[in-house]
Amino acid sequence: MRVFVIGGANMDICATTAVPFVARDSNPGTVRTSPGGVGRNIAHNLALLGDEVELLTIFGDDSFGRMLREHCTASGIGTRYSSVESGARNACFVSVNDSDGELLGGVADMAVTGLMTPQWLESRLDAINKADAVVADTNLSAETLSLLVASCLPPLYLDAVSSAKASRLKEALATTRLHPDPVFALKCNRLEAESLGVYESGRSFGSKVSRLYVSKGSDGVAVREDGNEIHIPAVPSEGIVNTTGAGDALLAGIVHAGPGASAVEAARFGVRCASLAMRTAEAVNEDIKRLIYE
Repeated sequence: MRVFVIGGANMDICATTAVPFVARDSNPGTVRTSPGGVGRNIAHNLALLGDEVELLTIFGDDSFGRMLREHCTASGIGTRYSSVESGARNACFVSVNDSDGELLGGVADMAVTGLMTPQWLESRLDAINKADAVVADTNLSAETLSLLVASCLPPLYLDAVSSAKASRLKEALATTRLHPDPVFALKCNRLEAESLGVYESGRSFGSKVSRLYVSKGSDGVAVREDGNEIHIPAVPSEGIVNTTGAGDALLAGIVHAGPGASAVEAARFGVRCASLAMRTAEAVNEDIKRLIYE
């Protein structure tokens, strides 16, 4: 299956102290740098699952941007429709974690993602509409998301990313005049669903979204389609190391299952992918590729 993924590609810098954190002082610990970003993580998981993947993003022309482009090439992710912005810093997220793994704080430098404008997207629509499926995250602006929702012909999967960025999707869906086919699927967690107004109410934007997947962490996934809700339990996962990339793996599994799979079948495969994702410190667990042989 040929999948186009449109969204963020970050370099993640994670610092973890070896002892309880002391504010306003130098703390011993470890610093790890790795590729990240919701769109890039989803693309990486799909490539490992054997799909033909194109990542559409904007890279900075700094060392982080070069490292990410090289990593995409090595991982089998196409970037021919992405662009490199001269003089721009690549998107980057820096986090500081206490010795017990708790996040103390972070800084996100995401300015370059604002350059994914409607004009930037429009010049790529012909290529996008030749894909078998399209995935987008809310690192895109509301205006760019609105254009995508209105113009995308293949099944469109959306990731809400965060409760703050979900407002962009809410605005896009509220103002977009849809073509006859609704958004195929939306994946969000409980906080994002509450922000979108689809969690407690049971609504899923009326006829604008066909399938809604609400991730509930260790409680599994709620799948809503045609007014019905089915709960898919999480796959027990021993030796959890990091939950950061679980949601990205969940959506990648749902997409990989294909539009022809039922919503429940897709969710079941997605939770298996999410379970594997939590067993590594990296944003993506390369062992996910073993699932295509099972």
